Amino acid sequence: MSHHHDHTHSHGHHHHGPAVLTNVNRALIIGAVLNTIYVVVEFGLGFYYNSLALIADAGHNLSDVASLLLSLLAFRLARVRNTTNYTYGYRKSTVLASLTNAVILLVTIGAILWESIQRFRHPEPVPGGPVAWVAGLGLVVNTVSALLFFRDKDHDLNIRGAYLHLMADALVSLGVVVAGIVITYTNWTWLDPAIGLVVAGVILGSTWRLLSDSVRLSLDGVPAGIDLEAVLTDLRTVKGVRDVHHVHVWAMSTTENALTAHLVLAPDLSDAQISDLKHDARHRLEHHTIRHATLETEVVAETDCPAKECINFFGT
Repeated sequence: MSHHHDHTHSHGHHHHGPAVLTNVNRALIIGAVLNTIYVVVEFGLGFYYNSLALIADAGHNLSDVASLLLSLLAFRLARVRNTTNYTYGYRKSTVLASLTNAVILLVTIGAILWESIQRFRHPEPVPGGPVAWVAGLGLVVNTVSALLFFRDKDHDLNIRGAYLHLMADALVSLGVVVAGIVITYTNWTWLDPAIGLVVAGVILGSTWRLLSDSVRLSLDGVPAGIDLEAVLTDLRTVKGVRDVHHVHVWAMSTTENALTAHLVLAPDLSDAQISDLKHDARHRLEHHTIRHATLETEVVAETDCPAKECINFFGT
């Protein structure tokens, strides 16, 4: 494989070109603005029409705005230059953003649950028609916003979070529309808090994943998309590598992964061979979405290995 081809190949793996970043940036800003306006309208009308379903939906949408703003902040910070104190720049802030987002959502759920229980005990009248109209507007806003992120959702945990949120919101808004229509015809006011509870359940489902993923990354765990065994197997099959140990894989941000490893090399390799071997190893790691690799090489001396292995290695 020629060097030129290799370069273009590895370039294809870099999802975070300027184009993707500007797309994401633009999508985040448009999404945040649209949703902020809608949340204000929905909260206001929710209080006005006394609808818990609308207020819950607005709470859900507010969490969207929070997540969009956090992601936007994270993207901005991820591009800040590294400094002497922060050698990774502020990349990890993207992980903290995901974590904060998950916590905000859990608080929202608590508030909705509490209010729903109150409503079941003391039902209050709710006009179905206006509820359906307001939620219908929400359905449009959420769907449009979600589609902005559709293209880049697999490249980053925060973008994925934003996309999932918005899609869940669109479904929730649809549920509120249906509830509004049913209330208009049947006058079942208990449907309003019931939908509030369903919304809370939806948020809980999506938050749990976000919470566990972001906690894992905060603790420098191996990111969910990476199979460590497969990475090790791949490194061990590099020509000239005898073994791999002291391997650590972690997330520098929600989009970038790093690895450090010791490669034990066969003896008598030339510098050129070692250089090729490292190049091959890095290339394989890029296939596992690991773009920052620190590889230390060492040659096993005869005394380091058990007798049987020494026979295999050196034919003694």
